Amino acid sequence: MAGELDGMKVAVLATDGVEQVELERPWQTLEEAGAEPELVSLGSGTITAYQHIDRGEDKKVDAVVSVADPEEYAALVLPGGVINGDFIRADADAVAFVKAFFDADKPVAAICHAPWVLVEAGVVRGRRMTSWPSLQTDLRNAGATWVDEEVVVDGNLVTSRNPDDLDAFGAAIVEQFAQASSDGDDEDE
Repeated sequence: MAGELDGMKVAVLATDGVEQVELERPWQTLEEAGAEPELVSLGSGTITAYQHIDRGEDKKVDAVVSVADPEEYAALVLPGGVINGDFIRADADAVAFVKAFFDADKPVAAICHAPWVLVEAGVVRGRRMTSWPSLQTDLRNAGATWVDEEVVVDGNLVTSRNPDDLDAFGAAIVEQFAQASSDGDDEDE
């Protein structure tokens, strides 16, 4: 896995209430693969992660979504957490930021409650995906085909259900992000 994503700048969009393990494990996976993740959030300073319903660690924000430029990033990761997903989907700048990755056909990975943001961005219609089970009706109503699988890859979109799926989610992120990076390299030649 080391070096597959060397120098790839990846936005990780999260805010207070993010599920700590769903932020930290993909972040670590990205770093181990050579990527340069940046925490993009709704405001500056720090955000507070949670371990389910218990307060977790504070995390330093690298960029504020209202001024962050999606063109500066090669890919996007959306960690879960009920509070996180709900706050992110209610922020117009965050939703526009997410939609810009789909408009540019850049890879996006979302786990747990993060697909709520994808529903809000209007990018799930016709896609096969998974999420935390309670989101299945929302995703189906928005036009997605929801499946109960550990990880689902549909084009440049990787989705996963919960923290138990983080190993498969991380492997799929690296594979899809590396593939998108090599596809982009081919276009430059």
